[in-house]
Amino acid sequence: MTYLRILSSLPKRLFRRIRFALYPRYERIKLGKRYVGKDEPVFIIAEVGINHNGDPKLARALIDKAAEAGVDAVKFQMRDLDSLYVSRDASDARQNLTTQYSLDLLSKVHLPPEELVALFDYAKEKGLFPLCTPFDTASVERLQEYGMAVYKIGSPDLTNHDLIKALAETKKPLIVSTGMADQEEIVAANRLLRRLGVKYILMHCNSTYPTPFQDIQLQLMDRLGTALYGYSGHERGIYVAVAAVARGAKIIEKHITLDRDMEGTDHKASLLPHEFKELVEAIRQVEASFGSSRVRSMTQGERMNRANLAKSIVAARDIHEGEVITENALDVKSPGRGLQPHRKPELIGKKARRALKAGDVFHASDLLDRTLAPRQYRFERPWGVPVRFHDFKDMIVRTKPDLVEFHMSYRDLAINPASVCSGQYDVELVVHGVETFENDHILNLASLDEGYRAESVRNLQRCIDHTRALKRFFPRTARPLLIVNAGGFTRERPLPQSARADMYRRVAESLRMLDTEGVEIVIQTMPPYPWLLGGQMFHNLFVDDQETAKFCEAYGYRVCFDTSHSYLAANHLGKTLTEYVNALGKYTTHLHIADGAGLGEEGLQIGEGTIDFKQLGYDLKRAAPKASFIPEIWQGHENGGEGFWLALERLEKWL
Repeated sequence: MTYLRILSSLPKRLFRRIRFALYPRYERIKLGKRYVGKDEPVFIIAEVGINHNGDPKLARALIDKAAEAGVDAVKFQMRDLDSLYVSRDASDARQNLTTQYSLDLLSKVHLPPEELVALFDYAKEKGLFPLCTPFDTASVERLQEYGMAVYKIGSPDLTNHDLIKALAETKKPLIVSTGMADQEEIVAANRLLRRLGVKYILMHCNSTYPTPFQDIQLQLMDRLGTALYGYSGHERGIYVAVAAVARGAKIIEKHITLDRDMEGTDHKASLLPHEFKELVEAIRQVEASFGSSRVRSMTQGERMNRANLAKSIVAARDIHEGEVITENALDVKSPGRGLQPHRKPELIGKKARRALKAGDVFHASDLLDRTLAPRQYRFERPWGVPVRFHDFKDMIVRTKPDLVEFHMSYRDLAINPASVCSGQYDVELVVHGVETFENDHILNLASLDEGYRAESVRNLQRCIDHTRALKRFFPRTARPLLIVNAGGFTRERPLPQSARADMYRRVAESLRMLDTEGVEIVIQTMPPYPWLLGGQMFHNLFVDDQETAKFCEAYGYRVCFDTSHSYLAANHLGKTLTEYVNALGKYTTHLHIADGAGLGEEGLQIGEGTIDFKQLGYDLKRAAPKASFIPEIWQGHENGGEGFWLALERLEKWL
């Protein structure tokens, strides 16, 4: 029998105390509906404390500002002054000067329990988790009657073991500050809390207001003795709290005020609402940068930039199929779309699997024994491949797609389709509109800059005109689809939901300015963090499934459902891809199929991300059975489209 099984046979209270004494380093604690843990977002507390100055209206205003800043919780303090102080008479000559000041202030700002309870409920209405620090057992009893889910123990009570025991008896998680204590006292509190068998998190803290930076000593967080710890800061500004997050703090607590010149020391060490918002944004940016400790791999943005900036192994001269490759037959040139230069030794001595002309790029597949070639694929829905003007004839000949989707650059818009198209082609036509135009103009039909928006409308009209010119070579197509990334991105931060409705309206207004006769504009679903011009931005429109469906219903548009984009958006919003398919299936006329992972890895080869394609196939057959599709694999066109052929081969069993 294991030791844990022996312990579990003991009475529950004894088992709990022994277990936490032996296994105190738990790494996940539930605070309300949120978890605090190694892989969880930082839990951010706005400490109202007594900064309400005894005014419930001011307290509600602080709750409103905390909610706008994006915090997780607001915290108050509850005191029973009669039981807390030997004498609450500030004029008592026995009191020293600082105690007289504190008693006088606390008497002025005191809110009775019923007022605080009303504030807790108001915080919940605003989507915030209410917390409270009780300073005495009478307050503990009152908070228990209310149903407080988590308690904060303030620094003054770290050595008050009687109060700690009373709070431990509630069996609620505890957040415990360690200001005004030395190491020995922190160790003693740790021992007590472990012995009591309560889940708790220690908060590094210096209880001076404001705290001098040199006194903060963030490195002492490493000596708190718990796997999870936090930081309660009273210093000026936001930078130390952000640094604490970088050092591993999983809870951050800072005071909030509307005016630092109000009476009371806490106001002086508090953040104004706009500063609190900056703190929340900074913490979210820093924690997003942590990633994981898995083996280093390139991000999507790096892959895009490497394709443009790095170098590849190329043929230095013509190489015949079957020829043994020698070192002098190889060269290294930009761009970096193929096999990286350090892999030259793997090529030397191998027989060329295909004929190459001088300057042709070698690919990873050139190192394989198997040749991946297109064949006749069988799907239950119309399918096709992405093409460019230079390769679409070859693509049609090599396999028999139902459609081709031309992916255009702004330079392609200057090409007369009659100069590259000969005769007529027995496939359906789809066009992917240009996203980036001359002078780094990224199409944005939602832009608040009227000049920029007008230029976007003009550029999209060029795409429409070009699609009409191309259409006459594809007689099967009555009304070609033009896939459009409508815009709505921002560079610094995502927009709040309240600002997005007007942007959707602007997109619809821009679309009404266009002459779309003979062409159907189809809006593509977007990821939350698109890669535009090789860098990440924030997308606001056509990311949320419900907002996208509402737009389609209101303005009569259909969508191109990009599985990779929508999967990343679902991850971002805490939804499932099935929910997205359910919401958008009836508006979906075309699909871009690719794998994805996390929040930013889009366009991955099928099976190289984390999408469940078996489930996706089932969902699409039910919700969008007639929608056509192409494999939208990043760089899938390289080496004769081998990325597309591999994707189609893998998708055959699901679509």
